[in-house]
Amino acid sequence: MVASIPIGGPSGAVAPDKPNGKVDPARAELRETAQQFEAILLRQMLASARNVDFGGNDLFGGESDKTFHEMRDAQFAEITAKSGQFGFAAAIEQQLERFLPQGSD
Repeated sequence: MVASIPIGGPSGAVAPDKPNGKVDPARAELRETAQQFEAILLRQMLASARNVDFGGNDLFGGESDKTFHEMRDAQFAEITAKSGQFGFAAAIEQQLERFLPQGSD
């Protein structure tokens, strides 16, 4: 039997955090900030991977190609961070949620 693996994660969507079903604004802001930080990390990883030089001559290289790759990497990083696939945002959120104000209704 194959166990199902959930796609996404705690950082994928903002779930109600209060018993009355409302979303805690501080928790939602923390989640959004953690996702943005994850996107920055992913963009840096993609940029580092793209900077590898294999010694070949780029036929289609140039500034416009570089700009296109940066824009594509940024979009990919944003989508991936929102999906929660890497889990960086969830880990960051879990570590920082203890600093949220308690009982703010």
